[in-house]
Amino acid sequence: MKYFFASRTNRLLSSPLRDIREMSGRDYFISLAEELPAEELFPFKLLEEAAVSVFSSGPSALQYGEPAGYRPLREWLDTDWNIRKDIRTVPEQILLTTGTQQAIDLVMRLLLEPGDSVLVEHPTSPGCLEVLEMQGAKIVPVLGDSDGILPDLLEHHMQQLRPKLLFAAPSFSNPTGVLWSMERREAVLDLCSRYGVLLVEDDSYGELHFDGLETADFYRRFPSLFALDTADQGGHVLYIGSFSKTVAPALRTGWAAGHPALIQAMASVKRIADGQSSPMNQRLLYQLLAQSPFKWSDHLSMLNREYKIRLKLMLELLKRPGWKGVQYTIPKGGMYLWVQLPEGLDSGALLKVALSKGVSFLPGSLCSTGVQDHRHIRLNFSHPGRDELLLGMNLISEAISEFTARN
Repeated sequence: MKYFFASRTNRLLSSPLRDIREMSGRDYFISLAEELPAEELFPFKLLEEAAVSVFSSGPSALQYGEPAGYRPLREWLDTDWNIRKDIRTVPEQILLTTGTQQAIDLVMRLLLEPGDSVLVEHPTSPGCLEVLEMQGAKIVPVLGDSDGILPDLLEHHMQQLRPKLLFAAPSFSNPTGVLWSMERREAVLDLCSRYGVLLVEDDSYGELHFDGLETADFYRRFPSLFALDTADQGGHVLYIGSFSKTVAPALRTGWAAGHPALIQAMASVKRIADGQSSPMNQRLLYQLLAQSPFKWSDHLSMLNREYKIRLKLMLELLKRPGWKGVQYTIPKGGMYLWVQLPEGLDSGALLKVALSKGVSFLPGSLCSTGVQDHRHIRLNFSHPGRDELLLGMNLISEAISEFTARN
């Protein structure tokens, strides 16, 4: 039978990510493309002990749970955010989701009609772009600088397009790792308030910073837009994130926090999507965070020390001759380095050469729409170990040399 897929699926079905993920399971293959944390840093033993505790509580651990998610975990988040991030919520303002991606999907399904305008940082998360395209949204990229989105340009788009949403990641955005200044945070929030635009704030990488600050100190210096908004009871920000990058992706536990009316509506959409996210995984995570020897702040400090080391190694490797002519800005956190290739190099074509050598990166075109970005690549430094990183970076530099020679 011949299938006629919707036109909005074209980018999704033709994405090179399919080839990358298929090859990533092979022993010889090195992926610097995917959004993967370091699995050797997972709290595996403590999670194992937490699982035993959850299952020993009886068969109710395998039962359906609350649609909004396991309440003790929502209460833990509420308390943790209050202490470390100065976020004022109640558990009823928090919806537990199957990762950040589902939180994005739910709010887009809830609010968007086909053709509605949505503003996004340029460049932005590939996952966000996929969701928006599947919803038939008109995606409008907004340029920024090292301090974040440019307010003048943002206001111009708001005046001309009357968008429903702005998607942004003020703390170490995927893929650039940009950290917005306090001035820029306040300016963007003010614009969203004045023009009635919901700001979807992705804080998936906010805990991963390399400045040596404790998390509470970091969030005092760079507060989330949600914290700034809730201080004024604004309801202009939906705060999303997950434990995928900080504990373990397979737990598939994320959150959306916002105005109670918005959260209740998202919960209704979620009941159609999947009923509820895994109560068992949520109980396991709560057991780890609140009822075990696991120390959340110590774990985050360890991740930040290790990822800073891996980033430094990648930066050293970029000084080698094979990477001559590339440009980049050193991120202060996150999991990626956003690299501009020399003039004449196309990241999509280069990827084909790299894949043949057994290594991958993410081409910049997957992080952009409208303003296509073919000269950038995203490199993940958090997942590969030292030897893999050395070999992977050398193989990509070989691909660059071969591609340059062919052209």
